[in-house]
Amino acid sequence: MKELSLNILDVTENSVKAGASLTEILLEETEETLTITIRDNGCGMDEETVKSVIDPFYTTRTTRKVGLGVPLLKMAAEQTDGSFNVESSVKEENHGTVVTALFYKHHLDFTPLGDIVSTLTTLIQGHPDTDFYFSHKKGGGEVTLDTRELREVLEGVPLNSYEVIKWIEEYLKEQYSLIG
Repeated sequence: MKELSLNILDVTENSVKAGASLTEILLEETEETLTITIRDNGCGMDEETVKSVIDPFYTTRTTRKVGLGVPLLKMAAEQTDGSFNVESSVKEENHGTVVTALFYKHHLDFTPLGDIVSTLTTLIQGHPDTDFYFSHKKGGGEVTLDTRELREVLEGVPLNSYEVIKWIEEYLKEQYSLIG
């Protein structure tokens, strides 16, 4: 994929399909590194499935025979001499999955983050009943968005209404302009 934000979109879609009511997208950026963590409270995966998800020829989909999202994110991280990890649990009290990818930004093969604002608005618009928490720490500043807080303020107005999506887009752009 040409942008890491597209990898984030793909992996987060997996969280939604796993029945997550909350998915956290956490970005931590330093001068040297970018760490992407996607954490959900979905149904989780057993140990065998966790081992299989990095295989591009493994998928739970019935519409196609390959699942490329996780393997492509893993490859993108490792190409920068970074790392990749998947942890998951199917235990009733602590189910869910955590995907973490570490990238070295100065490496020749580093893929740019891309349009994370569009990725977030696409996720919220496509899954208005799912909650998302987003945090991007960068250069001493932080951009955040929590759809649970938006729901409280909006009092029943759907998150995927045009006005709300446009507001979210402008809100995120404004926050990014403040941290550079």
